[in-house]
Amino acid sequence: MNSLKIRRTAIAVAAAALLPFSLAACSDSGSDTKAAPTAAADDQAKTGESTPAGDSMTGGRPFGPACAGVPKDGAGSFDGMAKDPVATAASNNPALSTLVAAVKKAGLVDTLNNAKDITVFAPTNDAFAKIPKADLDKVLADKATLTKILTYHVVGQKLTPEQMENGSFETLQKGAVTTAGSGESYKVNATSNVVCGNVKTANANVYIVDTVLMPK
Repeated sequence: MNSLKIRRTAIAVAAAALLPFSLAACSDSGSDTKAAPTAAADDQAKTGESTPAGDSMTGGRPFGPACAGVPKDGAGSFDGMAKDPVATAASNNPALSTLVAAVKKAGLVDTLNNAKDITVFAPTNDAFAKIPKADLDKVLADKATLTKILTYHVVGQKLTPEQMENGSFETLQKGAVTTAGSGESYKVNATSNVVCGNVKTANANVYIVDTVLMPK
């Protein structure tokens, strides 16, 4: 009888001794589980590798057939353009030289460079070449008309590809542009194709288009 009591007492003591270690182990395990997301968030914050909302479909990268013609390095490259405000960035891209000349004639360089969080639909040189030379020369010589056309290409917010799937946006000219598409294929006003989209500059998202947009 005494032997049985001694054995039960020993078991009870052993259980009591082990209980704190078991609780501690459970507590540590729960702590690790909660800490993991915080550590991951800290790593993401340090690397800056999170994808902006709405850029998930393209991974935040430029897309489109004309992107292949953008210089691989230097001020006119995607990395170079991302460091400059939009008018300066465009001036370093050879395919946008006509647009840059028009912006200078209209006196809009500072306006575009100092604007915050805008989207620019940037017609290529080939887009301007679609306009008969006599008509283009007439527009370039008329600052009021030129300003109206150029500011029609600017939206007062940074548009992601996702927002452009089926959108209508007010421009700085106070008119509206419509956008439609998906993936890496988009149209503006149903006529102008985005040939290189989601190009980042210091203050703008740029969508290079193959047709000049005309306000109604």
